Amino acid sequence: MKKFTAAQIKSALARIAGWKKKDAIISRTFQFKDFPAAIRFVDAVAELAEQAWHHPDIDIRWNKVTLTLTTHDAGGLTKMDFVLARKFDELSLR
Repeated sequence: MKKFTAAQIKSALARIAGWKKKDAIISRTFQFKDFPAAIRFVDAVAELAEQAWHHPDIDIRWNKVTLTLTTHDAGGLTKMDFVLARKFDELSLR
């Protein structure tokens, strides 16, 4: 998968509210009502990521889950990172 240009990143980032770019990653923190709800979200993220064979870094802090995406093989952000970010956003609304 080919690494996005700065212009592509800017455009894609504008379509995923709440996600922030730092260097070659994008990340977002999701907040849930309690720890079990956060873990259900993480389980759903894990299933989706495994299907896509593209895995985020996950940080769990009681009711908060931070997901971080980058495409290591491409050395930066790719279409897959932004596709999964949108899918993770959808999961958070369930």
